[in-house]
Amino acid sequence: MRAVILRRHGGPEVLEEVELPMPVPGPGQVRIRVAACALNHLDLWVRKGLPGLRRPYPFILGSDVAGTIDALGAGMSGVAEGDEVLINPGLSCGRCRACLSGHDNLCRDYGILGEHSDGGYAEFLVVPAANLLPAPQRLTPVERATFPVTFLTAWQMLVHKVALRPGETVLIHAAGSGVGVAALQIAKVLGAEVIATASSEAKLARARELGADHTLLSGEGLLEGIRRITGKQGVDVVVEHTGAATWSTSILACARGGRIVTCGATSGYEAITDLRHVFYRQIAIFGSTMGSKGDLFPLLDHIAAGRLRPVIDCVLPLAAARQAHERLENRAQFGKIVLTLSLT
Repeated sequence: MRAVILRRHGGPEVLEEVELPMPVPGPGQVRIRVAACALNHLDLWVRKGLPGLRRPYPFILGSDVAGTIDALGAGMSGVAEGDEVLINPGLSCGRCRACLSGHDNLCRDYGILGEHSDGGYAEFLVVPAANLLPAPQRLTPVERATFPVTFLTAWQMLVHKVALRPGETVLIHAAGSGVGVAALQIAKVLGAEVIATASSEAKLARARELGADHTLLSGEGLLEGIRRITGKQGVDVVVEHTGAATWSTSILACARGGRIVTCGATSGYEAITDLRHVFYRQIAIFGSTMGSKGDLFPLLDHIAAGRLRPVIDCVLPLAAARQAHERLENRAQFGKIVLTLSLT
């Protein structure tokens, strides 16, 4: 099969297209013929190298996968070859207290497709049957691949972590990113007032098309804009995923009793926290990683109803994986960059 692999960490130039043996599904597994695989910032982090992450080479990136079942492992039932599916990217033991309580993303063995096991930059992929979901029929495979990682992440952040309520004001940094696009749409479904930031007027216009009530350019003057919009009260919730570059602003932007939820640090991990603002204004800070397998079901309901929709920046062939990484790394995209492995 064709695949794009890593043999070492580094820049986009380390991505290499090769031929690999066809993977064989074991008991409880299925082989997927990949139709589309969307990029995430996680792909960049794994490509560059993450502390403590040791993967055997060659390694295949890609967490967001849509395709069809190509072959069944021993003992499989309830699914058939040819079924169109969406892949849940979360991997866990399936046996521990966290997994059996519906919190599999708290499993001690939790991992993500394309980070802890081979992912979707390939024509074929083997996954546990527990990770299969029926494909939303109103969407193409390319559109389906835009949802799992970022929408699962944003759903847990807004629904489970901060319990966003109708009428609350939420600040969403980098609204053109995958998490930003997902969080903006989910916040509007939940009835919130959204302040979206982005690095250009063109991206802000796209954010308004998705429902943002207010838009602000990121960088200097952002905090003043937030205070103007909120009448100096601050926002109820901040969706943080950029890290060092925005963290101090996020704290200062919070209302008394506000909440910050963070799932990433694309601009750097070492952020400065002025604790005086945290305790005096009683700000709550939540960490969040992905979401449980079960969280994809309400998301699929919203997708089927058209309340949540895919936002695609561009579609490229698998062979253009380096170009896709460069575009994502340069923050040129609005929405998801998707690699295709077929004409669908």
